[in-house]
Amino acid sequence: MNLISMAKPAPVVLVALLLVAGFFLAGCSSIGRTVDAAKYDKMSCTELNSALGENAGEISQVAITRGKVANTSVPRWLLGGSRVKTAVANRETARIDQLKQRHDAIVAARARRCQRSAS
Repeated sequence: MNLISMAKPAPVVLVALLLVAGFFLAGCSSIGRTVDAAKYDKMSCTELNSALGENAGEISQVAITRGKVANTSVPRWLLGGSRVKTAVANRETARIDQLKQRHDAIVAARARRCQRSAS
């Protein structure tokens, strides 16, 4: 009987362990990096448009991941689970902020470089 009741929370435990492992393996290396706006000044208008689209897709994916993490139900008996959940959500929020900075740099470079001609 105990094996059956222990089998149900296994997916939750697995998800929590993956979150913990992902947090410690990835660390916070991506947080705090600055955006190199100079590299966008060297791109053509087509490349800037493509980079802008890719960046928007990345923002969406990270936001979806953050939402899934934030909505994950962590059992009370999993020690530190809610702290890990909060830390991962905060890391994803920091990634979104970094991607928004990159977005702003691409938009600024595109505004300088790709002026539309008045017809």
